[in-house]
Amino acid sequence: MRFARYVFAMAGLYGLATLVPGYFLEALIASSDPPAITHPEFFYGFVGVALAWQILFLLIAFDPRRHRPAMPVAVLEKLSFGAATVALFAMHRIQPPVLGLGVIDLALGALFLVAYAATR
Repeated sequence: MRFARYVFAMAGLYGLATLVPGYFLEALIASSDPPAITHPEFFYGFVGVALAWQILFLLIAFDPRRHRPAMPVAVLEKLSFGAATVALFAMHRIQPPVLGLGVIDLALGALFLVAYAATR
């Protein structure tokens, strides 16, 4: 159970650290990685939903046994972004740094699976 606590806490804190700045970086992202963000509601909606998931990861970390049923869904959250970045990179639609973020999500998803198996 200690492993699950550590993995989900680490994932939640990492997610907060990487996502919260997104609320303040719209202009920088638009200028450094064109085209500009044309639908800010999708951009801010993504950041908000992703932040909500980080809170869930922290909740799971506090009591992994109680929140074990949420762990497979957390794996799907990580897989959705990770798999998308791999596919987009294969089609030459994203840059390597974005792929790196996706690979981190895939690694966290794998750790979530291990935590799920270890928490019985």
